[in-house]
Amino acid sequence: MSTDTSPSTELPTFEIRPTDTPTPDAERDALTAAPKFGTVFTDHMARVSWSDGTGWHDRRVERYGPLQLDPATAVLHYGQEIFEGLKAYPHADGSVWTFRPWANAARLARSAHRLALPVLSEADFLGAITALVATDRAWVPTGDEASLYLRPFMYASEAFLGVRPTLEAEFLVIASPVGPYFAGGVKPVSIWVDDEFHRAGPGGTGDAKCGGNYAASLLPQRQAAAQGYDQVCFLDAATNTLLEELGGMNVFVVRADGTVATPELTGSILEGVTRSSILQLARDAGHGVEERRIPLAEVLTGLADGSITEVFACGTAAVITPIGRLAGRGWEHTVADGEPGALTSRLRTELTDIQYGRAADRHGWMHRLV
Repeated sequence: MSTDTSPSTELPTFEIRPTDTPTPDAERDALTAAPKFGTVFTDHMARVSWSDGTGWHDRRVERYGPLQLDPATAVLHYGQEIFEGLKAYPHADGSVWTFRPWANAARLARSAHRLALPVLSEADFLGAITALVATDRAWVPTGDEASLYLRPFMYASEAFLGVRPTLEAEFLVIASPVGPYFAGGVKPVSIWVDDEFHRAGPGGTGDAKCGGNYAASLLPQRQAAAQGYDQVCFLDAATNTLLEELGGMNVFVVRADGTVATPELTGSILEGVTRSSILQLARDAGHGVEERRIPLAEVLTGLADGSITEVFACGTAAVITPIGRLAGRGWEHTVADGEPGALTSRLRTELTDIQYGRAADRHGWMHRLV
């Protein structure tokens, strides 16, 4: 059973510095009625500053706007930054909740440690997203699978060109109203399995949520798109034979006997919050669950002989994405006749029902924001 628990400590106070130019109600309502992922942002952002001598300080919610950076700001030269992604979900009673934010706070702390950035406390993480959502409550969209996407991030803000950990940092949270990932219904995607490029390697930053990992995926993603594929799945850098993850999502396979398997966390794979939730829900339903090294050859054999019946990816934005076509250099397989698999669909429905308050939250995953 999940060990998620509600925060046991009081959240810090964030000073609210409201914008003097709020978005007019009619314009905001139009933007939230048909939201597009990551293109429209709310009126405010939460922010906390850090310095080596003072620690974390100046907790505030302020007007959303451009950041002023010195040309020598460390993040621009050495990529010392990390981020998270989670959502605020509207419930039928008008309240707004988020999903397992403690897991995001813990992962941000692990990422900070790996990138030599200051560790932000769970209380500050929760306090920042709570203060921002409370301030911009009117921006939370309603409708089928609509939510307010929250993007916490931290960067090295010191103006200094020496190669060492920064002595100054900024933590911010911005928010974007979003609609359903699959407009018009869930659609299987096509995946190119890349055997040339790698997202991360042993001892690298693969298990940290930092921009460099995503930047490394963009060229192979563009090349796959040019061939007509939606996403890229990467193999391990050590042997080039094992499934790892997509550019921004974890991957699962479902066997004919109902067993659900996903690549084990080896240090080069991001520990997804959605990933761990799916593993728990599969166990709850009586399915065998495996976290292990999965050879690509095993997947290809399983798709050919029918012992593997479904493949899907998962992440915060899309929740669960069915994979309908899997291809690589010299081979291609259709998965589940190109349709969403039965277990894939059931898991997706169960998870979104919990997130939107339509099903019992038996693991204590949901946290009320407002």
